[in-house]
Amino acid sequence: MEIILKEKKDSNKVIATWVFCGVGMIVIQVLIGGITRLTGSGLSITEWKPIMGFLPPLNETEWQKAFTQYKSIAQYKYVNNHFGLSDFKFIFFWEWFHRLWARVILTIAFAIPFIYFLKKKMIKKEMVSPLLTLVLLGALEGAVGWIMVKSGLNDENIYVNHIKLSIHFIIAMFIASYAMLFGLSLISKETQKVNNINLKKLTITIIILLTIQLLYGAFMAGLKAANAAPTWPTINGAYFPNIFPSGIVDGLFFNVTSIHFIHRTLAYIICLLILFWWFKAKQNSASMLFSKFKNLPLVFVVTQVLLGILSILLSTKIVLGHFGIFEWLALAHQLTGMLLLLSLVSNVYLINGNKDKSVV
Repeated sequence: MEIILKEKKDSNKVIATWVFCGVGMIVIQVLIGGITRLTGSGLSITEWKPIMGFLPPLNETEWQKAFTQYKSIAQYKYVNNHFGLSDFKFIFFWEWFHRLWARVILTIAFAIPFIYFLKKKMIKKEMVSPLLTLVLLGALEGAVGWIMVKSGLNDENIYVNHIKLSIHFIIAMFIASYAMLFGLSLISKETQKVNNINLKKLTITIIILLTIQLLYGAFMAGLKAANAAPTWPTINGAYFPNIFPSGIVDGLFFNVTSIHFIHRTLAYIICLLILFWWFKAKQNSASMLFSKFKNLPLVFVVTQVLLGILSILLSTKIVLGHFGIFEWLALAHQLTGMLLLLSLVSNVYLINGNKDKSVV
């Protein structure tokens, strides 16, 4: 009996390590997507070839064909009409690499190990449903990604639709969070959790607010809104700008000044809530694992806010076609946002919704 339990524990650890590696690869995928966006590369590939798309153009004829297709869309006509073939090859690389990394996740990182683990009987019955869910979510993410790209392949839009971009990003974050929870469920024990129903409710509330804040971060990115208000702590001189100058819908989803205000305000609220959460979490010392994880949200949120402020102030340094200080800061800002979410998701898993002596 002890041998069977040990084998199950070892098997769970291997599967969990595999899943956590997948989470890391998703984070890298989103960062590659960020580079793709920041370099203006997202519309360089005008076709979606799920099978053969892993191959870039292999000769001059194929390169010219891809470049000609790109020349037919608005982004080339109104922004990049000075491009030569070498310029096109640069932006093509990042979009191709972004799609290639997705294929690597699906095949080398998931499908091949999945078949191997099945053959070795390391995947238990209760693991099948979460793994299939991840596959379906991955397929959905790919489809939404192409819908997003299609929104910019026309004679009118020079960039992809920012709302579709935000949906693409949030689905990626949901996949990473779901995988993180699944991995933790394989290796953690009930004894490693803390019991605090109010702290769990607070953590869930912060996660919801952070999700909305990340959504507005994607709006900022999609609308190229950073340098629309390159000032802090005010927004172009105003602490409380009119966020609904043309109506509620425009203010919530399209007006760059309004989106600046909402994104920043949520950041301040989340930062204060996490500081409050951290002080309350310190009162729970029964779990060594929770004691290690509870400091991460505070570290990430402070870093996230500082990077956000620096990104805004240095957004005046943006030079079209140049990857400079602003772009690096924006990428780091995106990374810490993802790590913040994953740290909160990990903590919410380690908090049981049971009452104990600790209350928030």
